[in-house]
Amino acid sequence: MRLRHKPWAKEYMEAQEHVFITHPETLKGNWKAEFNNDHPLFIEVGSGKGQFVLGMARQFPDVNFIAIELFESVAVSIVQKLVETPMPNVRVLTVDAKQLVDYFEAGEVDRVYLNFSDPWPKTRHAKRRLTYKTFLATYEAVLPRGGEIHFKTDNRGLFEYSLESMSQYGMYFTEISLDLHVNEPADNVRTEYEERFSAMGQPIYRMEAAFRPKI
Repeated sequence: MRLRHKPWAKEYMEAQEHVFITHPETLKGNWKAEFNNDHPLFIEVGSGKGQFVLGMARQFPDVNFIAIELFESVAVSIVQKLVETPMPNVRVLTVDAKQLVDYFEAGEVDRVYLNFSDPWPKTRHAKRRLTYKTFLATYEAVLPRGGEIHFKTDNRGLFEYSLESMSQYGMYFTEISLDLHVNEPADNVRTEYEERFSAMGQPIYRMEAAFRPKI
């Protein structure tokens, strides 16, 4: 995806303090106070323009959601939507997933969503895939014991790689779908990419994977 630079995005987002968190490291261990409740905290790594995370937040108002998108020119779309239609259970961060432990305490995140992540198809780029073992270790560090990752993609290669990577890491699978939309769950929230690829007849792959509690 070619990103269109929006030089005004950073200043615009920083002006929306109720939505965009400029210094998330100051909230490490205190996200419940930020949301002013004790609801579960779900994060989506790579939120794009926010269709999934905002749809989930509408469907589950008693869950707090954090949209994590590295690129400001993309994340600004989420912030704009939240300004137009306020949702008190959503916050937006522009941070690198490699540094999640800088922003969340151990066990502070209840679930991680990975949707249509960049497949990085070349073997030499495997370490950049969001299901590579170092990323899995980062998610495990911020999730509770037995915490879950929910994953969707249109890319079969990435899906197969992720199954293998998670399995080798010691995770187990509670759900695997090779064509999600054949019997699409009523509560499935589609992403922008999901709608596009499904309309083209591309199967959508999905899994739910959990970390084994360490003894």
